[in-house]
Amino acid sequence: MPAVPCGVNSKEQAALLRARQKIGKYRILSRIASGPLADVYTAYDTIHRSRVALKIPKVLDHVGYDEFLHEVQVAVRLHHPNILSVINAEFIDDHFVIAMELGEQSLADRLEKRIATARAIDLAGQAIAGLAHAHEHRIIHCDIKPENFILFPGNRLKLADFGFAKISLRTLKASGSGTIDYIAPEQAMGRPKFQSDVFSMGLVIYRLFSGKLPEWPFEWPLKGYDKLTSRVRPEFVAMLRKAIQLDPGKRYRNAIEMQADFEASKSHARRQKRSRGKPSNGNGSTWQQLRWREFQREYRSLLGTRHQCRRCEGPVSESMQACPWCGIDHPSRGSESTMPSSCPRCERGVKNDWDYCAWCYGPGFVEETTRRYPDKRYTRKCANPRCRGDLMPFMRYCPWCRTKVRKPWPLPGKRNRCKSCDWGIARDYWNYCAWCREPVSRE
Repeated sequence: MPAVPCGVNSKEQAALLRARQKIGKYRILSRIASGPLADVYTAYDTIHRSRVALKIPKVLDHVGYDEFLHEVQVAVRLHHPNILSVINAEFIDDHFVIAMELGEQSLADRLEKRIATARAIDLAGQAIAGLAHAHEHRIIHCDIKPENFILFPGNRLKLADFGFAKISLRTLKASGSGTIDYIAPEQAMGRPKFQSDVFSMGLVIYRLFSGKLPEWPFEWPLKGYDKLTSRVRPEFVAMLRKAIQLDPGKRYRNAIEMQADFEASKSHARRQKRSRGKPSNGNGSTWQQLRWREFQREYRSLLGTRHQCRRCEGPVSESMQACPWCGIDHPSRGSESTMPSSCPRCERGVKNDWDYCAWCYGPGFVEETTRRYPDKRYTRKCANPRCRGDLMPFMRYCPWCRTKVRKPWPLPGKRNRCKSCDWGIARDYWNYCAWCREPVSRE
């Protein structure tokens, strides 16, 4: 058992890192997740000038240290487009820091909204390919679940978190580690096999297509079976049924075999039926997509709608409190900001010289600089006579004194305003006010 390096605190490091705090060459931007064993942050690599994900364990006793060290050593052995890369791992200021590629969201987040059948088939294929590569290298992941698949731009899916992974030897000793909702029966009893990963993968893909997670005792037809069969061919259903067999001997021996059957069946997957009320214009675009394109031509420069809504995928901006198309709160959550830092509370972009978040009334930031940087986006002054700080369009609060912005923001060159909040709206396009979520009337 390797010794913990000198200076490392063996007790739980409960204090969370704060936005703009520096640790080595990394500047913390926001916290992505906090679990019982580790915290994950978005950070900026000041040397490489790129954003990364930092995984920082909370516990660094001998057992905890060995587990995270094992995770790094397993991950660096695997080089595949569908496996998350570990960029670096080192001890910095009494923290064990694992730097990894930064994705957009997890598959678990993506499952919260509708996924087209063709897209789902593509994601399923990438998930199986990543696991098959691990199995080729005799590595059993032991914790296959949607939270451990990370999505990147271009719909690239990568398998992450090899903390529970086991290397298959003639004698395999392992615990029942894993996530209970997706764990195979034999793994729950401490005997994980390659077939255990296949079982968990089958549950993930079943949920991807049916919207339901099967439950014990996994008797067919499972919950969501009707939706599954309406989207894919019988060959695809048969593949999933074999993967989710209770008896490991009746499943695929590993993800390599499962991948072969998937490739044979995916070509038969049915095309998703075109939704009623969304006729094609002849070139594959729906009426809604054409509407979004027309909106972008007129409003993208005015509103900065560079992101997509996390539910309906319509064009939105960071400053919007609600999606103007489907009404969901904080529609740009999970998108990469064009600003250098992020608010740890609402995850929207902030400038390094701001004292407060201008969008959510978040807490004060760690002071990083006393210098104020000019920006052409500043178009108004704070109404507080003691402040008179610069404001950008659609700010809700002054980033210098935290005073709420009282004067409504108009859309430059446009006359339409929300009847509820009096802020400017694109009445000809929107279904909801992007600032207060009031339904928009076009009468």
